[in-house]
Amino acid sequence: MPEANVEVGAEVGAEVKVDVNGRRYALPRQPTVVVCVDGCEPDYLAQAVAGGFMPWLRGTLASGTALIADCVVPSFTNPNNLSIVTGVPPSVHGICGNYLLDVETGTEVMMNDPKWLRAPTILAALAAAGQRCAVITAKDKLRRLLGHGIVLTLGSICFSAEHADAATRAENGIDEVLALVGLPLPDVYSAALSAFVFAAGVRLMRSQRPDLMYLSTTDYVQHKHAPGTAGANAFYAMMDGYLAALDELGCVIALTADHGMNAKTKMDGTPDVIYLQDRLDNWFGAARARTILPITDPYVVHHGALGSFATVYLPASDVAGAAARIAALRGIERVLTRAEAAVAYELPADRIGDLVVVAQRSVVIGTALARHDLSALEVPLRSHGGVSEQRVPLIINRAITGLEESRRWRNFDAFDLALNRAQ
Repeated sequence: MPEANVEVGAEVGAEVKVDVNGRRYALPRQPTVVVCVDGCEPDYLAQAVAGGFMPWLRGTLASGTALIADCVVPSFTNPNNLSIVTGVPPSVHGICGNYLLDVETGTEVMMNDPKWLRAPTILAALAAAGQRCAVITAKDKLRRLLGHGIVLTLGSICFSAEHADAATRAENGIDEVLALVGLPLPDVYSAALSAFVFAAGVRLMRSQRPDLMYLSTTDYVQHKHAPGTAGANAFYAMMDGYLAALDELGCVIALTADHGMNAKTKMDGTPDVIYLQDRLDNWFGAARARTILPITDPYVVHHGALGSFATVYLPASDVAGAAARIAALRGIERVLTRAEAAVAYELPADRIGDLVVVAQRSVVIGTALARHDLSALEVPLRSHGGVSEQRVPLIINRAITGLEESRRWRNFDAFDLALNRAQ
């Protein structure tokens, strides 16, 4: 993995900058917090603000900088969190899903091991430049990736709300997290998991005042509650209060999301699923082709491992013909070859299948009907993964002038805006 460079100005008093993946970032001049709100379709904010549940955000939208940005596709958690903290798309950092087929072993594995990461993070570069960084994630699956390269013995911190009770100074740069935060260990399937992230962030900012903080939540609420509903508004009211507290502490705040969220149902409220592996088995013979669902992670109660993006590995056959058959299925939005998808969605070509398949807004892709247990879904399915979940907020609590009106903003511009333009 290439290393980030730290450039010190030649003249006395010149600004120190870090060079990470071809982009340059100034060191924070005041405490800076970058927040990734998992599953935050912009309408969640609009409905909560309109309903009076987010007074801090209402004021920030008026006095700060409010943009709509695109996340990376597939619109899943791991690729987008890593894009935000590296400042580049998956074609550079290598994390193209929560889950992939390891072609060397023929096994399907989680992409939560830093061995899959091909680029350094902005967090690690800033820590190496002497900045104290704090990384707090909701789920532990992201912790090792986000914390990779951060030297914790120099005052930085990296822990998850999920395993906050097990945090140690050796592993996480901090211990006694529950005592610090003053909250019990939250259940992984609860809004309290994200609330713990925010509460911990505020406590750390008050007690230790790190130079840079990255907060990453979970989309438990967004999978269960549509924008404007009581459950959603309660979540965003909670978040607004903690953001207001960070603002009062003098922090520059950049707020974005890893992806949006949409209902994925038929008119009767049941999941609208294309079981693609069943189709491929019928066309090519059992298990000759292989459907990989990059949304897969250990927390399938949210979504039943059903999302709107899949990759397909084919036997030695007509790729174009297979693409045409899949594209003809009801509910399919786009089918691309490996080379086409690598360009269109900025993906590492060696980590996706022969085909990339994207479903329409209200449709998800499964493997085989027999492999998906949807009994845990308590409400109509809401999920993500496709282009239809690409729009996300990008909000800074500072007014930034001179922004390019025609620019396509990305969620991974958050650190650039927060460090280079808002301070």
